[in-house]
Amino acid sequence: MSGPGEYVADVAEGITRIEDLPQPQRVCRNRSFPRRKCPRCGHSAYRDKVFTRLLHDLGDLAANRPRDLVITYSQHCCSGCGHYFNADLSDLAAPQSHYTRRVVCLAVRLVVEDGLPYRTASWHLWRDHRVFVPFATIQNWVEAGGKKSRPTRHRRLPRRRVGGLLGLHRRR
Repeated sequence: MSGPGEYVADVAEGITRIEDLPQPQRVCRNRSFPRRKCPRCGHSAYRDKVFTRLLHDLGDLAANRPRDLVITYSQHCCSGCGHYFNADLSDLAAPQSHYTRRVVCLAVRLVVEDGLPYRTASWHLWRDHRVFVPFATIQNWVEAGGKKSRPTRHRRLPRRRVGGLLGLHRRR
């Protein structure tokens, strides 16, 4: 048993093949609900589909293994307005992110508050928390302020008709 301040060798040191790394511990979470309230109109919406999402979380230090969250969540369809929406996962991760908010906050804090370079922060996350984050991903998080950017909205182009390109409307 190791005590405080005692050096313990890293079990992953010297491993060059990904297959030889310790397998992640899978933790299942359920966010599948039969009905949810529609965010647009407030009408009760039924469950339409069920999906799963994999998120990388801070690892289990006692077992010295990475941890993955497997989240089962539901998609709902509102019969009132026809709006499709997913069960809320914003407390766990940003949309389209592969990492939990805890990983993002820790990585940004290592770079901003502790002043670590990106590569060193990436190594620190693996060594002490058993989560692998590429240093370029950490750089993107720091430059974005720890948040994912929102998708841009595409404006519709005007139709080809008289005055359509100039924005003029035809009078009757």
